[in-house]
Amino acid sequence: MIPRYSRPALQRIWSAEHRYASWLRVELAACEAMEEAGIVPAGTAASIAPRVKLRPGRIEEIEETTRHDVIAFLTHVEEQAGPPARWLHRGMTSSDVLDTAFALQLTEAVDEILRGIDALCSALRERAIEHRGTAIIGRTHGIHAEPTSLGLVFAGLYAALGRDRARLALARTGIAYGKISGAVGTFAHLDPAIERGALRRLGLEPEPVATQVVPRDRHAQLLCVLALTAASIERFALTVRHWQRTEVLEAEEPFEKGQKGSSAMPHKRNPILSENLCGLARIVRAAVAPALEDVALWHERDISHSSVERMIAPDATATLDFMLARACKLAQGLVVYPENIQRNLELTGGLVFSEGVLLALVDAGIGRQEAYVMVQRNAMRAWAGEGGFQELLEKDQEVIGALGAEKLRRCFDLGLALRHVDAILERVLSPEEA
Repeated sequence: MIPRYSRPALQRIWSAEHRYASWLRVELAACEAMEEAGIVPAGTAASIAPRVKLRPGRIEEIEETTRHDVIAFLTHVEEQAGPPARWLHRGMTSSDVLDTAFALQLTEAVDEILRGIDALCSALRERAIEHRGTAIIGRTHGIHAEPTSLGLVFAGLYAALGRDRARLALARTGIAYGKISGAVGTFAHLDPAIERGALRRLGLEPEPVATQVVPRDRHAQLLCVLALTAASIERFALTVRHWQRTEVLEAEEPFEKGQKGSSAMPHKRNPILSENLCGLARIVRAAVAPALEDVALWHERDISHSSVERMIAPDATATLDFMLARACKLAQGLVVYPENIQRNLELTGGLVFSEGVLLALVDAGIGRQEAYVMVQRNAMRAWAGEGGFQELLEKDQEVIGALGAEKLRRCFDLGLALRHVDAILERVLSPEEA
């Protein structure tokens, strides 16, 4: 996690200060639950909390000697809180603190990401409604295929982000689990009621069957969902990159006053936001394999997962949060060029209506393969520059004899080709919006 690609909220969540504060929250919640059970003197947690001013530097200094971060943390707390601190961590193991606090940090991070998805979805929805009637060439393999609606492009991205949001909400539920069950999860020196009480105070659920750790399939699920969301953003960014190519220029990123595109070429306006998003998506995806490898630990646990998570959890969540904010800015500021869209739509001289002609011939009683040959021979002549597609078809006696001039003309009706756009939009937008 580097400052260039992380925003303040995620920086705070993954800061050393917040991590240790989360550890203290867990310890105090467990202490309060033990007070409630009569194991620890009443008021212990309340007496500790105001005395402790966590200093990450001091904890790290102690860790230089202890070589154990949780012991260093507890030592630092005891330095400040005095005798009452002896009741902290009673019957607990380090992972009770680490995993439960990790769940707190992850849920906070996911909540920020969910807000980012909502903002991006809102921007995409607005552009879908704005451009519902903007006809644009659809491409397959990068080649002109048939007309579509620019509004549908935005709506497709909106729908994908909606699926991502649903998956992320489910993953958030899955990682909102902690454990206060001791060294191998058997409650040997605790009671399940204490765990329930502590986690209730923290807004978490008890892990049904913990070992010394919360099972890592929960975290792997979250990282997979983060990668899927990053892929949806990359899908948008890659489309923008093509739109902005000089030969295409159907849309481009906003180019602000004072912005420079190249150190050498003053004319350049490059799709830097989109390229950046494509690159950052690789970083989020890269966290998936290590997260899956963390699932299998030796017996009740080892710590091979620990170093991995300290890197991939902050990196993946902060990077995706940054991507969402940048993609939202891109969607809101994208400059659309209708005249270039129209130019490209007409670039092949009507070839994009070839399927309509094919189907009209089939409906007129011509065999499909024979009809295909009839249409293709005129299409290839149009590609070769021998004339416009419709003009060549009109001169083809077999075609015009089967269809007549009026039926052939209707095959080139753009409105007919896009007549179901509103119905498609209503599938993902409310009827009032669509």
